[in-house]
Amino acid sequence: MERPSRSAWVYDWLWFLVCAAASSTWCWTAAREIGATFDEPVYIRRGLDVWRTGSHQGLLQLGTMPLPVDVATLPLYLWERWHGIRLDPIGKLDQILPWARTGALLFWWLLLCYARLAGRELAGPWGGRLAVALLATEPTLLAHASLATTDIAITACLLALAYHYRKGRGGAWVWRIAVPAFWFAAAVLAKASGLVFGLVCLTVLELEYLVHAGRIVNGESSATVPSSSRRSFWSLLRPFPRDLAHIVAGGLLLTFLYCGSDWKADPSFVAWAQRLPDSTASRALVWTADHLRIFSNAGEGLVRQVKHNVRGHGTYLLGQMADRSIWYYFPVALTIKLSLPLMLLPLLVAVVRPQALANWACWMAMALLLLSVTYRVQIGVRLVLPLVGLATVGLAGATVTACRGLPDRLARGFKALVMAGVVWTATAALIVWPNGLCYTNELWGGTSQGYLYLSDSNYDWG
Repeated sequence: MERPSRSAWVYDWLWFLVCAAASSTWCWTAAREIGATFDEPVYIRRGLDVWRTGSHQGLLQLGTMPLPVDVATLPLYLWERWHGIRLDPIGKLDQILPWARTGALLFWWLLLCYARLAGRELAGPWGGRLAVALLATEPTLLAHASLATTDIAITACLLALAYHYRKGRGGAWVWRIAVPAFWFAAAVLAKASGLVFGLVCLTVLELEYLVHAGRIVNGESSATVPSSSRRSFWSLLRPFPRDLAHIVAGGLLLTFLYCGSDWKADPSFVAWAQRLPDSTASRALVWTADHLRIFSNAGEGLVRQVKHNVRGHGTYLLGQMADRSIWYYFPVALTIKLSLPLMLLPLLVAVVRPQALANWACWMAMALLLLSVTYRVQIGVRLVLPLVGLATVGLAGATVTACRGLPDRLARGFKALVMAGVVWTATAALIVWPNGLCYTNELWGGTSQGYLYLSDSNYDWG
Protein backbone atom coordinates (compact mmCIF):
# COMPACT_ATOMS: atom_id res chain seq x y z
CA MET A 1 0.00 0.00 0.00
CA GLU A 2 1.32 3.42 -0.94
CA ARG A 3 2.24 5.50 2.06
CA PRO A 4 0.03 8.62 2.32
CA SER A 5 1.63 12.01 1.85
CA ARG A 6 2.21 14.27 4.83
CA SER A 7 -0.57 16.62 3.73
CA ALA A 8 -3.04 13.70 3.43
CA TRP A 9 -1.99 12.47 6.87
CA VAL A 10 -2.53 15.92 8.41
CA TYR A 11 -5.89 16.28 6.67
CA ASP A 12 -6.98 12.85 7.87
CA TRP A 13 -6.20 13.57 11.50
CA LEU A 14 -7.61 17.08 11.31
CA TRP A 15 -10.92 15.60 10.08
CA PHE A 16 -10.92 13.13 12.95
CA LEU A 17 -10.10 15.70 15.61
CA VAL A 18 -12.74 18.16 14.39
CA CYS A 19 -15.45 15.49 14.38
CA ALA A 20 -14.36 14.11 17.77
CA ALA A 21 -14.10 17.56 19.38
CA ALA A 22 -17.42 18.81 17.98
CA SER A 23 -19.30 15.68 19.03
CA SER A 24 -17.64 15.69 22.47
CA THR A 25 -18.71 19.32 22.93
CA TRP A 26 -22.30 18.25 22.15
CA CYS A 27 -22.00 15.48 24.75
CA TRP A 28 -20.20 17.55 27.38
CA THR A 29 -22.71 20.40 27.26
CA ALA A 30 -25.72 18.04 27.12
CA ALA A 31 -24.40 16.14 30.14
CA ARG A 32 -24.71 19.34 32.19
CA GLU A 33 -28.26 20.03 31.08
CA ILE A 34 -30.07 16.71 31.57
CA GLY A 35 -30.84 14.91 34.83
CA ALA A 36 -29.74 11.48 35.91
CA THR A 37 -30.94 8.38 34.12
CA PHE A 38 -32.33 5.45 36.10
CA ASP A 39 -29.00 3.59 36.14
CA GLU A 40 -26.48 6.36 36.79
CA PRO A 41 -27.02 7.04 40.55
CA VAL A 42 -26.39 3.42 41.53
CA TYR A 43 -23.50 3.15 39.08
CA ILE A 44 -21.78 6.15 40.63
CA ARG A 45 -22.47 5.09 44.21
CA ARG A 46 -21.24 1.55 43.75
CA GLY A 47 -18.43 2.63 41.41
CA LEU A 48 -17.00 4.85 44.11
CA ASP A 49 -17.31 1.94 46.56
CA VAL A 50 -15.17 -0.13 44.17
CA TRP A 51 -12.31 2.37 44.33
CA ARG A 52 -12.68 2.81 48.10
CA THR A 53 -12.83 -0.90 49.00
CA GLY A 54 -11.24 -2.69 46.03
CA SER A 55 -14.33 -4.93 45.68
CA HIS A 56 -16.58 -5.21 42.61
CA GLN A 57 -19.24 -7.07 44.58
CA GLY A 58 -21.78 -4.24 44.54
CA LEU A 59 -21.74 -4.00 40.74
CA LEU A 60 -21.57 -7.72 40.02
CA GLN A 61 -24.59 -8.37 42.24
CA LEU A 62 -26.54 -6.09 39.90
CA GLY A 63 -25.33 -8.01 36.87
CA THR A 64 -23.32 -4.93 35.82
CA MET A 65 -19.85 -5.51 34.42
CA PRO A 66 -17.45 -2.99 35.95
CA LEU A 67 -15.16 -1.50 33.31
CA PRO A 68 -17.25 1.51 32.15
CA VAL A 69 -18.29 2.32 35.73
CA ASP A 70 -14.68 2.12 36.92
CA VAL A 71 -13.59 4.51 34.18
CA ALA A 72 -16.42 6.97 34.86
CA THR A 73 -15.86 7.09 38.63
CA LEU A 74 -12.04 7.11 38.63
CA PRO A 75 -11.83 10.94 38.25
CA LEU A 76 -14.23 11.30 41.20
CA TYR A 77 -12.13 9.00 43.38
CA LEU A 78 -8.91 10.81 42.44
CA TRP A 79 -10.59 14.08 43.41
CA GLU A 80 -11.50 12.52 46.78
CA ARG A 81 -7.91 11.45 47.40
CA TRP A 82 -6.47 14.78 46.29
CA HIS A 83 -8.78 16.91 48.47
CA GLY A 84 -9.26 14.44 51.32
CA ILE A 85 -13.04 14.88 51.11
CA ARG A 86 -15.46 11.99 50.72
CA LEU A 87 -18.00 12.71 47.97
CA ASP A 88 -21.69 12.17 48.62
CA PRO A 89 -23.07 10.39 45.53
CA ILE A 90 -26.65 10.87 46.75
CA GLY A 91 -26.87 14.37 48.18
CA LYS A 92 -24.38 15.86 45.67
CA LEU A 93 -25.35 13.79 42.63
CA ASP A 94 -26.21 16.83 40.52
CA GLN A 95 -22.69 18.19 41.04
CA ILE A 96 -20.65 15.04 40.49
CA LEU A 97 -22.72 13.44 37.73
CA PRO A 98 -21.39 15.69 34.90
CA TRP A 99 -17.81 14.78 35.83
CA ALA A 100 -18.57 11.07 35.79
CA ARG A 101 -20.13 11.54 32.36
CA THR A 102 -17.00 13.37 31.20
CA GLY A 103 -14.86 10.39 32.20
CA ALA A 104 -17.09 8.10 30.14
CA LEU A 105 -16.24 10.12 27.00
CA LEU A 106 -13.04 8.07 26.82
CA PHE A 107 -15.09 5.28 25.22
CA TRP A 108 -16.63 7.72 22.72
CA TRP A 109 -13.17 8.67 21.50
CA LEU A 110 -12.21 5.00 21.40
CA LEU A 111 -15.25 4.29 19.22
CA LEU A 112 -14.42 7.09 16.80
CA CYS A 113 -10.77 6.02 16.65
CA TYR A 114 -11.64 2.43 15.71
CA ALA A 115 -14.33 3.61 13.30
CA ARG A 116 -11.60 5.53 11.49
CA LEU A 117 -9.31 2.49 11.41
CA ALA A 118 -12.04 0.06 10.35
CA GLY A 119 -13.38 2.43 7.71
CA ARG A 120 -9.89 2.82 6.26
CA GLU A 121 -9.50 -0.96 6.23
CA LEU A 122 -12.74 -1.29 4.26
CA ALA A 123 -12.43 1.56 1.78
CA GLY A 124 -9.30 3.63 2.29
CA PRO A 125 -8.98 7.11 3.85
CA TRP A 126 -12.43 8.33 2.84
CA GLY A 127 -13.98 5.20 4.29
CA GLY A 128 -12.51 6.15 7.67
CA ARG A 129 -13.49 9.80 7.35
CA LEU A 130 -17.07 9.05 6.42
CA ALA A 131 -17.40 6.48 9.23
CA VAL A 132 -16.25 9.06 11.79
CA ALA A 133 -18.58 11.73 10.39
CA LEU A 134 -21.62 9.43 10.39
CA LEU A 135 -21.01 8.29 13.97
CA ALA A 136 -20.20 11.77 15.26
CA THR A 137 -23.50 13.22 14.01
CA GLU A 138 -25.93 10.40 14.88
CA PRO A 139 -28.26 11.77 17.62
CA THR A 140 -28.94 8.46 19.36
CA LEU A 141 -25.23 7.68 19.66
CA LEU A 142 -24.47 11.19 20.89
CA ALA A 143 -27.21 10.88 23.50
CA HIS A 144 -25.68 7.75 25.03
CA ALA A 145 -22.14 9.09 24.75
CA SER A 146 -23.31 11.88 27.10
CA LEU A 147 -24.08 9.42 29.91
CA ALA A 148 -22.05 7.51 32.49
CA THR A 149 -23.45 4.17 31.32
CA THR A 150 -22.19 1.08 29.52
CA ASP A 151 -23.63 1.05 26.00
CA ILE A 152 -21.07 3.18 24.15
CA ALA A 153 -18.32 1.27 25.96
CA ILE A 154 -19.36 -2.13 24.60
CA THR A 155 -19.87 -0.63 21.13
CA ALA A 156 -16.30 0.68 21.10
CA CYS A 157 -14.76 -2.51 22.50
CA LEU A 158 -16.66 -4.77 20.12
CA LEU A 159 -15.57 -2.71 17.10
CA ALA A 160 -11.98 -2.88 18.36
CA LEU A 161 -12.28 -6.66 18.71
CA ALA A 162 -13.61 -7.01 15.16
CA TYR A 163 -10.92 -4.76 13.69
CA HIS A 164 -8.01 -6.52 15.40
CA TYR A 165 -9.28 -10.03 14.66
CA ARG A 166 -9.81 -9.15 10.98
CA LYS A 167 -6.45 -7.39 10.78
CA GLY A 168 -4.51 -10.12 12.60
CA ARG A 169 -6.15 -13.10 10.85
CA GLY A 170 -3.36 -15.37 9.62
CA GLY A 171 -0.70 -13.39 11.47
CA ALA A 172 1.58 -14.18 14.40
CA TRP A 173 0.14 -15.45 17.70
CA VAL A 174 0.23 -12.03 19.33
CA TRP A 175 -1.94 -10.42 16.63
CA ARG A 176 -4.09 -13.49 15.92
CA ILE A 177 -4.87 -14.51 19.52
CA ALA A 178 -3.49 -12.23 22.24
CA VAL A 179 -4.76 -8.86 21.00
CA PRO A 180 -8.27 -10.17 20.13
CA ALA A 181 -8.39 -11.89 23.55
CA PHE A 182 -7.66 -8.54 25.21
CA TRP A 183 -10.49 -6.82 23.34
CA PHE A 184 -12.83 -9.77 23.91
CA ALA A 185 -12.22 -9.30 27.64
CA ALA A 186 -12.82 -5.56 27.29
CA ALA A 187 -16.16 -6.20 25.55
CA VAL A 188 -17.28 -8.62 28.28
CA LEU A 189 -16.10 -6.24 31.02
CA ALA A 190 -18.06 -3.44 29.36
CA LYS A 191 -21.34 -5.37 29.31
CA ALA A 192 -22.28 -9.00 29.89
CA SER A 193 -23.82 -9.20 26.41
CA GLY A 194 -20.29 -8.73 25.07
CA LEU A 195 -19.81 -12.47 25.60
CA VAL A 196 -22.53 -13.36 23.09
CA PHE A 197 -21.87 -10.42 20.77
CA GLY A 198 -18.17 -11.27 20.67
CA LEU A 199 -18.78 -14.92 19.77
CA VAL A 200 -21.25 -13.99 17.03
CA CYS A 201 -18.98 -11.35 15.53
CA LEU A 202 -15.88 -13.56 15.52
CA THR A 203 -17.81 -16.34 13.82
CA VAL A 204 -19.18 -14.00 11.16
CA LEU A 205 -15.73 -12.52 10.59
CA GLU A 206 -14.26 -15.97 10.06
CA LEU A 207 -16.99 -17.02 7.62
CA GLU A 208 -16.60 -13.77 5.69
CA TYR A 209 -12.85 -14.33 5.54
CA LEU A 210 -13.32 -17.88 4.26
CA VAL A 211 -15.72 -16.75 1.55
CA HIS A 212 -13.04 -14.47 0.16
CA ALA A 213 -10.25 -16.99 0.72
CA GLY A 214 -12.22 -19.63 -1.16
CA ARG A 215 -12.48 -17.44 -4.24
CA ILE A 216 -8.73 -17.04 -4.72
CA VAL A 217 -6.22 -19.89 -4.91
CA ASN A 218 -2.55 -19.06 -5.49
CA GLY A 219 -3.54 -15.70 -6.92
CA GLU A 220 -5.92 -17.19 -9.48
CA SER A 221 -9.71 -17.29 -9.62
CA SER A 222 -11.01 -20.48 -8.00
CA ALA A 223 -13.21 -21.02 -11.05
CA THR A 224 -10.10 -21.63 -13.17
CA VAL A 225 -8.42 -24.07 -10.79
CA PRO A 226 -9.29 -27.80 -10.71
CA SER A 227 -11.39 -28.68 -7.69
CA SER A 228 -8.85 -31.30 -6.61
CA SER A 229 -6.30 -28.54 -5.98
CA ARG A 230 -8.60 -26.37 -3.90
CA ARG A 231 -8.57 -26.42 -0.17
CA SER A 232 -11.88 -27.69 1.11
CA PHE A 233 -14.12 -25.53 3.25
CA TRP A 234 -13.49 -27.73 6.29
CA SER A 235 -9.73 -27.58 5.92
CA LEU A 236 -10.00 -23.78 5.82
CA LEU A 237 -12.29 -23.80 8.86
CA ARG A 238 -10.12 -26.13 10.92
CA PRO A 239 -7.89 -23.51 12.64
CA PHE A 240 -10.87 -21.36 13.69
CA PRO A 241 -12.32 -23.46 16.55
CA ARG A 242 -8.90 -23.68 18.12
CA ASP A 243 -8.21 -19.96 17.73
CA LEU A 244 -11.70 -19.07 18.97
CA ALA A 245 -11.23 -21.28 22.04
CA HIS A 246 -7.91 -19.57 22.81
CA ILE A 247 -9.38 -16.07 22.35
CA VAL A 248 -12.42 -16.81 24.53
CA ALA A 249 -10.39 -18.61 27.21
CA GLY A 250 -7.85 -15.79 27.33
CA GLY A 251 -10.57 -13.15 27.36
CA LEU A 252 -12.49 -14.82 30.17
CA LEU A 253 -9.30 -15.29 32.18
CA LEU A 254 -8.61 -11.55 31.92
CA THR A 255 -12.25 -10.82 32.80
CA PHE A 256 -12.13 -12.90 35.98
CA LEU A 257 -8.76 -11.44 36.97
CA TYR A 258 -10.03 -7.89 36.48
CA CYS A 259 -13.21 -8.44 38.50
CA GLY A 260 -11.35 -10.26 41.26
CA SER A 261 -13.03 -11.92 44.23
CA ASP A 262 -13.76 -11.17 47.88
CA TRP A 263 -13.18 -14.86 48.67
CA LYS A 264 -16.49 -15.20 50.49
CA ALA A 265 -19.41 -17.60 50.30
CA ASP A 266 -22.47 -16.51 48.33
CA PRO A 267 -25.34 -15.86 50.81
CA SER A 268 -28.04 -16.63 48.21
CA PHE A 269 -26.38 -19.97 47.38
CA VAL A 270 -26.10 -20.83 51.07
CA ALA A 271 -29.76 -19.92 51.72
CA TRP A 272 -30.93 -21.97 48.73
CA ALA A 273 -28.93 -25.03 49.84
CA GLN A 274 -30.27 -24.80 53.39
CA ARG A 275 -33.88 -24.81 52.15
CA LEU A 276 -33.48 -28.16 50.38
CA PRO A 277 -35.11 -31.27 51.91
CA ASP A 278 -32.75 -33.13 54.19
CA SER A 279 -30.73 -35.79 52.36
CA THR A 280 -27.16 -36.83 51.76
CA ALA A 281 -27.03 -34.76 48.58
CA SER A 282 -28.52 -31.64 50.23
CA ARG A 283 -26.07 -31.88 53.15
CA ALA A 284 -23.24 -32.06 50.63
CA LEU A 285 -24.62 -28.98 48.88
CA VAL A 286 -24.87 -27.09 52.18
CA TRP A 287 -21.24 -27.96 52.96
CA THR A 288 -20.20 -26.87 49.44
CA ALA A 289 -22.12 -23.59 49.70
CA ASP A 290 -20.50 -22.82 53.07
CA HIS A 291 -16.98 -23.60 51.88
CA LEU A 292 -17.03 -22.45 48.23
CA ARG A 293 -15.53 -19.09 49.02
CA ILE A 294 -14.95 -17.68 45.54
CA PHE A 295 -17.58 -14.91 45.41
CA SER A 296 -18.14 -12.30 44.13
CA ASN A 297 -16.56 -12.88 40.74
CA ALA A 298 -17.19 -12.16 37.07
CA GLY A 299 -19.27 -15.30 36.75
CA GLU A 300 -21.86 -13.87 39.14
CA GLY A 301 -22.38 -10.81 36.96
CA LEU A 302 -22.64 -12.91 33.79
CA VAL A 303 -25.11 -15.38 35.34
CA ARG A 304 -27.34 -12.61 36.68
CA GLN A 305 -27.60 -11.07 33.21
CA VAL A 306 -28.42 -14.45 31.67
CA LYS A 307 -31.21 -14.89 34.23
CA HIS A 308 -32.50 -11.40 33.46
CA ASN A 309 -32.70 -12.15 29.75
CA VAL A 310 -34.43 -15.50 30.37
CA ARG A 311 -37.06 -13.85 32.60
CA GLY A 312 -37.63 -11.04 30.13
CA HIS A 313 -38.88 -7.55 30.86
CA GLY A 314 -42.07 -5.60 30.30
CA THR A 315 -41.93 -3.55 27.11
CA TYR A 316 -43.90 -1.02 25.06
CA LEU A 317 -43.93 -0.52 21.29
CA LEU A 318 -46.36 1.31 18.97
CA GLY A 319 -49.06 1.46 21.63
CA GLN A 320 -48.75 -2.24 22.47
CA MET A 321 -47.60 -3.44 25.89
CA ALA A 322 -46.15 -6.88 26.58
CA ASP A 323 -45.22 -8.48 29.90
CA ARG A 324 -42.15 -10.16 28.47
CA SER A 325 -41.12 -9.20 24.95
CA ILE A 326 -42.19 -8.36 21.39
CA TRP A 327 -40.09 -10.27 18.86
CA TYR A 328 -39.90 -7.43 16.31
CA TYR A 329 -39.13 -4.77 18.93
CA PHE A 330 -35.56 -3.90 17.94
CA PRO A 331 -35.99 -3.87 14.13
CA VAL A 332 -38.93 -1.48 14.49
CA ALA A 333 -37.35 0.61 17.25
CA LEU A 334 -34.25 1.18 15.12
CA THR A 335 -36.37 2.62 12.30
CA ILE A 336 -37.75 5.10 14.83
CA LYS A 337 -34.55 6.09 16.62
CA LEU A 338 -31.95 6.20 13.84
CA SER A 339 -31.60 9.23 11.61
CA LEU A 340 -33.37 9.08 8.27
CA PRO A 341 -30.20 9.62 6.16
CA LEU A 342 -28.47 6.67 7.86
CA MET A 343 -31.45 4.41 7.16
CA LEU A 344 -31.65 5.52 3.52
CA LEU A 345 -27.92 5.11 2.90
CA PRO A 346 -28.03 1.32 2.26
CA LEU A 347 -30.83 1.85 -0.26
CA LEU A 348 -28.74 4.46 -2.08
CA VAL A 349 -25.73 2.14 -2.18
CA ALA A 350 -27.90 -0.78 -3.31
CA VAL A 351 -29.15 1.22 -6.28
CA VAL A 352 -25.62 2.11 -7.41
CA ARG A 353 -23.58 -0.99 -6.50
CA PRO A 354 -25.31 -3.53 -4.21
CA GLN A 355 -22.27 -5.81 -3.93
CA ALA A 356 -20.47 -3.00 -2.06
CA LEU A 357 -22.65 -3.78 0.96
CA ALA A 358 -21.05 -7.21 1.32
CA ASN A 359 -18.28 -6.21 3.75
CA TRP A 360 -17.47 -7.71 7.13
CA ALA A 361 -18.91 -4.84 9.18
CA CYS A 362 -22.27 -5.00 7.39
CA TRP A 363 -22.37 -8.79 7.76
CA MET A 364 -21.77 -8.52 11.49
CA ALA A 365 -24.46 -5.87 11.86
CA MET A 366 -26.91 -8.08 9.97
CA ALA A 367 -26.09 -11.05 12.20
CA LEU A 368 -26.72 -8.98 15.35
CA LEU A 369 -29.99 -7.67 13.88
CA LEU A 370 -31.20 -11.22 13.26
CA LEU A 371 -30.11 -12.21 16.76
CA SER A 372 -32.05 -9.29 18.27
CA VAL A 373 -35.42 -10.97 17.66
CA THR A 374 -34.51 -13.48 20.40
CA TYR A 375 -33.83 -10.85 23.09
CA ARG A 376 -36.19 -10.85 26.06
CA VAL A 377 -34.98 -7.60 27.61
CA GLN A 378 -36.26 -4.74 25.46
CA ILE A 379 -35.70 -1.49 27.32
CA GLY A 380 -34.26 0.63 24.54
CA VAL A 381 -32.19 0.61 21.37
CA ARG A 382 -29.18 1.20 23.61
CA LEU A 383 -29.00 -2.59 23.98
CA VAL A 384 -28.18 -2.92 20.27
CA LEU A 385 -25.85 0.07 19.87
CA PRO A 386 -23.02 -2.29 18.84
CA LEU A 387 -25.19 -3.20 15.85
CA VAL A 388 -25.57 0.52 15.03
CA GLY A 389 -21.83 1.15 15.32
CA LEU A 390 -20.90 -1.77 13.07
CA ALA A 391 -23.61 -0.94 10.53
CA THR A 392 -22.46 2.68 10.35
CA VAL A 393 -18.84 1.71 9.71
CA GLY A 394 -19.91 -0.90 7.15
CA LEU A 395 -22.17 1.57 5.34
CA ALA A 396 -19.38 4.15 5.25
CA GLY A 397 -17.06 1.64 3.60
CA ALA A 398 -19.79 0.49 1.22
CA THR A 399 -20.62 4.08 0.23
CA VAL A 400 -17.03 4.95 -0.67
CA THR A 401 -16.59 1.65 -2.53
CA ALA A 402 -19.82 2.18 -4.49
CA CYS A 403 -18.74 5.66 -5.56
CA ARG A 404 -15.55 4.42 -7.20
CA GLY A 405 -15.78 3.78 -10.89
CA LEU A 406 -18.96 5.83 -11.38
CA PRO A 407 -19.08 8.35 -14.23
CA ASP A 408 -17.95 11.79 -13.08
CA ARG A 409 -21.39 13.40 -13.16
CA LEU A 410 -23.04 10.51 -11.36
CA ALA A 411 -20.21 10.36 -8.80
CA ARG A 412 -20.60 14.07 -8.02
CA GLY A 413 -24.33 13.66 -7.51
CA PHE A 414 -23.76 10.60 -5.33
CA LYS A 415 -21.25 12.44 -3.15
CA ALA A 416 -23.57 15.44 -2.86
CA LEU A 417 -26.40 13.23 -1.61
CA VAL A 418 -24.16 11.60 0.98
CA MET A 419 -22.82 14.92 2.26
CA ALA A 420 -26.34 16.35 2.36
CA GLY A 421 -27.30 13.39 4.52
CA VAL A 422 -24.45 14.08 6.94
CA VAL A 423 -25.49 17.74 7.17
CA TRP A 424 -29.13 16.70 7.71
CA THR A 425 -28.15 14.39 10.57
CA ALA A 426 -25.86 16.98 12.16
CA THR A 427 -28.66 19.54 11.99
CA ALA A 428 -31.06 17.10 13.62
CA ALA A 429 -28.54 16.51 16.42
CA LEU A 430 -28.22 20.27 17.03
CA ILE A 431 -32.00 20.71 17.08
CA VAL A 432 -32.62 17.90 19.55
CA TRP A 433 -29.79 18.94 21.90
CA PRO A 434 -29.63 18.29 24.84
CA ASN A 435 -32.48 15.76 24.76
CA GLY A 436 -30.89 13.27 22.40
CA LEU A 437 -32.47 10.33 24.23
CA CYS A 438 -35.86 11.52 22.96
CA TYR A 439 -34.78 11.77 19.32
CA THR A 440 -37.30 10.36 16.85
CA ASN A 441 -36.75 10.67 13.11
CA GLU A 442 -38.99 12.51 10.66
CA LEU A 443 -40.49 9.31 9.27
CA TRP A 444 -42.28 8.83 12.60
CA GLY A 445 -43.33 12.44 13.10
CA GLY A 446 -40.24 13.83 14.80
CA THR A 447 -39.09 13.95 18.41
CA SER A 448 -42.32 15.43 19.75
CA GLN A 449 -44.19 12.28 18.70
CA GLY A 450 -41.67 9.73 19.95
CA TYR A 451 -43.44 9.00 23.24
CA LEU A 452 -46.38 7.55 21.28
CA TYR A 453 -44.21 4.72 19.95
CA LEU A 454 -41.49 4.00 22.52
CA SER A 455 -40.75 4.46 26.21
CA ASP A 456 -38.05 3.67 28.77
CA SER A 457 -34.50 4.63 27.75
CA ASN A 458 -35.77 5.50 24.27
CA TYR A 459 -37.57 8.58 25.57
CA ASP A 460 -37.51 9.02 29.35
CA TRP A 461 -34.87 7.10 31.25
CA GLY A 462 -35.30 9.10 34.45
